Amino acid sequence: MKNIFKKYGIKFKNELLLTEALTHSSYANEQDTVSYERLEFLGDAVLEIVCSDYLYTHTDYPEGKMSRLRSLYVCENALYEYSKEINLKDYILLGNGVDEANKTIIADVFEACIAVIYLENGLSTVKKLFNNLIVPYIERHDDFLMDYKSLLQESVQTVKKSVEYKLISESGPAHKKVFEVEVIIDGLCYGKATGGSKKEAEQNAAKEAYMKRAQ
Repeated sequence: MKNIFKKYGIKFKNELLLTEALTHSSYANEQDTVSYERLEFLGDAVLEIVCSDYLYTHTDYPEGKMSRLRSLYVCENALYEYSKEINLKDYILLGNGVDEANKTIIADVFEACIAVIYLENGLSTVKKLFNNLIVPYIERHDDFLMDYKSLLQESVQTVKKSVEYKLISESGPAHKKVFEVEVIIDGLCYGKATGGSKKEAEQNAAKEAYMKRAQ
């Protein structure tokens, strides 16, 4: 287990602490041990400060846009994608009642591992990992991490506005349909996009609206 982050030059010193970071509550209850939950709490905060520092140092974005980008690159979907780089799923300890680690569990364990790295090696090592593992996603503006409908809904809820998706048109043959959707926020159109399914068109329209709000 000490080799999880080996490709990034990180070695774990305390095997017990790392095991705790990889232990789901179902396994902890069966084995009368400790789960990753406390470490997850710390790792979440550490990731937020490191991401905030990066955005503050490397961009001149206003506070609102930095907040939205930070929420994007430390959200559950993002952490799940980062975890794939190190095959983290293969190391998680689960109880008999849990067949497989889902996205939420894997993201939580990633945060717990970040906490262990922070406790053992300090913030500078977490920053190095962030630069090597996460910054490439930021620089590429990778969209596959994003659930734009959820992100847009979260940003709108802070100002108590309503979001509505309206199907404008549907065209093309049955095997290759094209759907056009617009997203309405408090009666105003904030984005319009197409997709091969209604769901995809809604995501694309939400992306356009979210990016407009982030500017």
